[in-house]
Amino acid sequence: MTAELLVNVTPSETRVAFIAGGILQEIHIDRESKRGIVGNIYKGRVSRVLPGMQAAFVDIGLDKAAFLHASDIMPHTECIADNEQKQFHVRDITELVRQGQDLVVQVVKDPLGTKGARLTTDITLPSRYLVFMPGASHVGVSQRIESEEERERLKQIVAAYCDETGGFIIRTAAEGVCSEELAQDAAFLKRLWGKVIERKSRGGTKNMLYGELALTQRVLRDFVGESLDRIRVDSRLTYDSLAEFTTEFMPQMTAKLERYTGKQPIFDLYDVENEIQRALDRKVELKSGGYLIIDQTEAMTTIDINTGAFVGHRNLDETIFNTNIEATQAIARQLRLRNLGGIIIIDFIDMTNEDHRRRVLHSLEQALSKDRVKTSINDFSALGLVEMTRKRTRESLEHVLCSECPSCRGRGWVKTVETVCYEILREIVRVHHAYDADRFLVYASPAVGEALKSEESYSVAEVELFVGKQVKIQIEPLYNREQFDVVMM
Repeated sequence: MTAELLVNVTPSETRVAFIAGGILQEIHIDRESKRGIVGNIYKGRVSRVLPGMQAAFVDIGLDKAAFLHASDIMPHTECIADNEQKQFHVRDITELVRQGQDLVVQVVKDPLGTKGARLTTDITLPSRYLVFMPGASHVGVSQRIESEEERERLKQIVAAYCDETGGFIIRTAAEGVCSEELAQDAAFLKRLWGKVIERKSRGGTKNMLYGELALTQRVLRDFVGESLDRIRVDSRLTYDSLAEFTTEFMPQMTAKLERYTGKQPIFDLYDVENEIQRALDRKVELKSGGYLIIDQTEAMTTIDINTGAFVGHRNLDETIFNTNIEATQAIARQLRLRNLGGIIIIDFIDMTNEDHRRRVLHSLEQALSKDRVKTSINDFSALGLVEMTRKRTRESLEHVLCSECPSCRGRGWVKTVETVCYEILREIVRVHHAYDADRFLVYASPAVGEALKSEESYSVAEVELFVGKQVKIQIEPLYNREQFDVVMM
């Protein structure tokens, strides 16, 4: 099966599509306006020490000086003298840094309003499976990896990569990962840290030594272990920067880079634009005629499977089983494409045959095994539901591309025209009892206004008789269905 990355770049947005077998499997989107500086490493200069706040302001070349608290100054960093390293519990800021001092810092919080960025001297460099800790010599393991056997296996593998330059933290995503992929991550991070040291030694201050990788570089880093056939880029500048990046950090990927110069937009090659639009729909059609309904809520995502127009050729049990099997493949793809994370509840069509249930669960596990994000699947519950979790790695596609509907305010439904008409009529009566008015003017959406003038005109006439006042309907084109105003004249 062929696999490739398509990179589409515009001045305000970068998008990367992962195509496997000619079908869109993942989409990554990064907007320039949403990019922060968290994770960036700077060589800054202490501009002011504040003993009363146990903090210092550090000039890192931004509009506002950044903030460094004493508790964020680590004992192994260069800003503490050797004799103080033995007494690192001393946290008086005047003993830790001095005005005019140069030091290497990392941003842990973006600037917000009038406040500058928050800094730390505890530098870390993350990759997909590991976090590099310069100056440390130990191996840490994420607490979320619960198996002692797996923790020990990972520790033994990663310990071999520790040396005088630093140690590593093993991330949750490394669970079950082979030694080759861990070695690739470790080598990548060491090369990255080598470049930081090289830039630091060039002299000067208020320089950025390391910027969080751009989307294209992050995606390439995460796909380094995948068997990609090619990486097509439609921007000359991005292509050049990726060629430089891969040559420096992942030489095995350089030969796969291609500059796309076709007249057809790159995302039209595999119908990517339409696939993205379809990934925002609740309903996902299956080839057999069945369909999925996917609902993403604050607490969890629910997926309901229905046979739809699929009637099968044998009996009902076989029809249900075949629909559920087909759904497992579609579910695995949709989770990756929409980047759904957290708790996911799958409501398969009820199966009475225990063997069918076992085979459907196995099919789901097989389909999810291709997912680069960690997933965990439980057996069928007493209610016939499958509960699973998928690690949250970034915002879902829906949250990146969409915002809450101003009409329904996130409910997913809007009131019927009839319901809004009756609300307006009740409001007229309420206002009549509370205030003295000569007549009423109602502003309503086109659909509601037309209904009040036609099929609900009799109800309006009844209200006019009840309140003894004239009611005039004014259509307001910019109003949504649920929006209206009752004005006293």
